[in-house]
Amino acid sequence: MVHVLSSRILLRPTDPERSRRFYGQTLGLPVYREFGTGPERGTVYFLGGGFLEVSGRSTAPAATGPELWLQVEDTAAVHAELSARDVEVLRPPRREPWGLIEMWIADPDGHRIAIVEVPADHPLRYRP
Repeated sequence: MVHVLSSRILLRPTDPERSRRFYGQTLGLPVYREFGTGPERGTVYFLGGGFLEVSGRSTAPAATGPELWLQVEDTAAVHAELSARDVEVLRPPRREPWGLIEMWIADPDGHRIAIVEVPADHPLRYRP
């Protein structure tokens, strides 16, 4: 059995500074740590119980890749806030057949991000 002590999602953006602005300023994720120097330095952001690391550089945007799932308290408020910051909303919030309220955005390299609200009556709120 693998005993995992910590984990994170790694992104290799085509424009690291642009991605740092998006995650750090536009989304407002707090910085956990930074390493290295210059434009290709690494920045690790808190993601609730996990981390997102933006480091290195890719030669082209990912055709497919990781999708982030970020749980928030109020998707309508996040939708209004991100729309005011000119973030392209791929899909506004709506209740899905499985009961979650989801909206979708993308980062500057096209990585899709689900912004999810767990309603009070959803089974994820209950612990047996």
